[in-house]
Amino acid sequence: MLQGVADLNLSDCHGRVGVPKQLIVTKDPLSIPNEVDKAGLKLPLVAKPLLVDGSAKSHELFLAYDQCSLSELEPPLVLQEFVNHGGVLFKVYIVGEAIKVVRRFSLPNISKRELEKLAGVFRFPRVSCAAASADDADLDPSIAELPERPLLENLARQLRQRLGLRLFNVDMIREHGTKDVFYVIDINYFPGYGKMPDYEHIFTDFLLSLVQSKHKKRPAT
Repeated sequence: MLQGVADLNLSDCHGRVGVPKQLIVTKDPLSIPNEVDKAGLKLPLVAKPLLVDGSAKSHELFLAYDQCSLSELEPPLVLQEFVNHGGVLFKVYIVGEAIKVVRRFSLPNISKRELEKLAGVFRFPRVSCAAASADDADLDPSIAELPERPLLENLARQLRQRLGLRLFNVDMIREHGTKDVFYVIDINYFPGYGKMPDYEHIFTDFLLSLVQSKHKKRPAT
C-alpha cells in the first residue's frame, strides 16, 4: 500500500509527500543485518509487524539503533528508516470524500549524539493511539501545523483511485526542520473510526451519499 504513495504524482506548491525507505523481512532473524545492508537502509530503523490482526502485539513498534541488534527482531516485519518529525504525527482519516486530521504524539527526535551512544532494540507499545492525542498540547507551531488542505485532498483522491478504497486512514509525519516535506509511514484500511472527532455525522453523511448514488444509478422503470 505504501508503494502506491511512492508512485503518486504530488509535485505541487503545497508540499511533497514520500515514503521512508523500507524493507519487508520474512526470513530468519540472523539474515536481517545482511538484508538491511544490501538494501542500503540507514539506522535507526523502525520495525513494525507485517501482519496486523487487531491484537496489542500487532500495534507494537521497535526502534533498532545498531546493526547487531537487528538480529533480535522477530520476522515477519517491515523495517523503515526513521525520520525525525518532532514527535508528532498526523492521522488523516478518509471517509469517502471527507477528510479529518488529528495530531498524535509519536516517537521523539533522535540526535546524532544520541545515535552514537545508543544501542539495542527499544519497544514502543501503542504509539499514536487515541490516548496520545496532541491536539490540545502546547506545541511549536512549526511542528503542530497541519499539512495544507489541497495537499491532503490530492493525496486522498489519488489513493482512493489507486487502492480502490473509500474508508482508510493515512499516518503522515513532517520531516523535522521543514515546512512542506511529508512522509506517509502507514496506511490502514477501515480503521477504528470511533477515535475520529465527529465520526457520527461524517459516517452518516457517507452512508447517505452511497444510498443516493445507488438510487441515481437505478434504471428508470
